[in-house]
Amino acid sequence: MAPPRILHMMTPLKHMSPFDVNMALDAGYDDAITYTNVTIDDVYGLIQDAIFSRSPEGIKRQGAFIGGKRAIEALDMMDRAKKAMVPPFEISVFADPAGSFTTAAAMVACAKKALQEKFDTDLEGKRVVVFGGTGVVAFASAVIASTGGAKSVLVGYDGPERVRRLTMEANDRFEANLGYADGTTEEQKSELAESADVIFSAGPAGRQILSLAQIKPAKDLKVVADVNAVPPLGIEGVGIKDKGTPIDGTGAVGIGALAIGDVKYKTEAGLFKEMIEADKPVYLDFRAAYRLAQDLVS
Repeated sequence: MAPPRILHMMTPLKHMSPFDVNMALDAGYDDAITYTNVTIDDVYGLIQDAIFSRSPEGIKRQGAFIGGKRAIEALDMMDRAKKAMVPPFEISVFADPAGSFTTAAAMVACAKKALQEKFDTDLEGKRVVVFGGTGVVAFASAVIASTGGAKSVLVGYDGPERVRRLTMEANDRFEANLGYADGTTEEQKSELAESADVIFSAGPAGRQILSLAQIKPAKDLKVVADVNAVPPLGIEGVGIKDKGTPIDGTGAVGIGALAIGDVKYKTEAGLFKEMIEADKPVYLDFRAAYRLAQDLVS
């Protein structure tokens, strides 16, 4: 009888996300063991405890998941996990802090599809303005869009310094070319919206980021995507179920939270299944999520 499929789920937070636990079990893992308040220094020992408990063949039936709420921290934990492997004692690792990598991948993939289908273009050279810039979904979506050739701009809401630091960190780590801007005032947000080809709204749930009046003057605006599913929605004029739906009074189309969420759900499930089915260990982060999300929407 084959040993159970075990997923070791690590987070620096007090609790592991129940959403991710459910997703892992539904994808095919038999057991999901959670480890909370995990530091980067803890990861090495936890991974080695896991990999040396089974034969090289039996080890294929386990993996590791990294959660949390910070993109860079999750990626650093993944790097530490890689260093703990001793081939052939090696397992797959999937990082998705706060579901941000799969959510961001789904949002960018949906926007790219809308650009292709509605405007016969893509992300190359487009000015992508990302509101909620100090949040993990905004951060990840800006980086992902930049990999497609977009000129991403992260917009903060409490002055320029915090969003500037995040941008510099992203540029250094991923060789990206992100810009940043302060969107503390309504006037600043209006100016940023007016300059955009694509707008991503990834701010706090239940908070309107932009009104319809603020996006109507944007002459080059083509796609607006909003991940907020809690009223009031992030962008006025973009419905929760919109999927490339024209926005009244503009030349743009909207993509709502449920359309993005459907792709996000399938992306996360698909990456868990990819770990389960892989013949060799895989390491999955926002890049893998975006690859799969594009396949799912095409």
